[in-house]
Amino acid sequence: MSKKTAVITGASSGIGLGLAKAFLDNGYNVVGSARSIEGLNAAANSLGNPDNFIGVAGDVADASTARDIFAAAIEKFGSVEVLVNNAGFFLPKPFIDYTPEDLESLLDTNLKGVVYSSQVAAAHMIQRGAGHIVNISAAVALQPNIAVPAALPVLIKGGVNQMTRALALELSPHNIQVNTVAPGIIDTPMHDPSSRDFLNNLAPSGRVGTVEEIAEAVLYLAKADFTTGVVLAVDGGMSTGKW
Repeated sequence: MSKKTAVITGASSGIGLGLAKAFLDNGYNVVGSARSIEGLNAAANSLGNPDNFIGVAGDVADASTARDIFAAAIEKFGSVEVLVNNAGFFLPKPFIDYTPEDLESLLDTNLKGVVYSSQVAAAHMIQRGAGHIVNISAAVALQPNIAVPAALPVLIKGGVNQMTRALALELSPHNIQVNTVAPGIIDTPMHDPSSRDFLNNLAPSGRVGTVEEIAEAVLYLAKADFTTGVVLAVDGGMSTGKW
């Protein structure tokens, strides 16, 4: 009960699962969310079923899910110090090929999920007088890349970047820091191994990043009390411009 608690959305795989492990390893309680309880149970098993990890299933596009996650976190651990808005997906394709269903799906997970979770987190953190909100965006929203057509993800993740700055200002009187990590290409199961050479060449670093490198950045922002309104690119230089 004396530990800090982090809520991580999209915690059943990929970056989210890596974040859950990193926060647990750094002494936090972790409340992970995902659409499926089966995915969360598998995540808990891979983490060693620690007593200070609980999973809450639900769709982040539903406002009630955020309320359920925070209610479970507060009931189990007493308070929430950190929210990581990680749930999301990337859908690159030529602009004219996006369908109305694509747009709705991107808005639901990548935008509504951030808004609803942040609203509940902000209300709780205002009451307790402190907190950290860390969003996960995308480097391509800072610097679009002709090799990766993704106008709709850029539109939505770019909005998250701007909301970060606005919300940082609004919540600063309450000692709540709001920041964003913008990953480049990260080594997760979503990428086909056969595409590795192509992906390696998307950044000046000449390689993809690791989940651990994203976790290091998120952990820093989760503890940084004099850093707010920042969009931190962790992308091997991908967003620095044309190279």
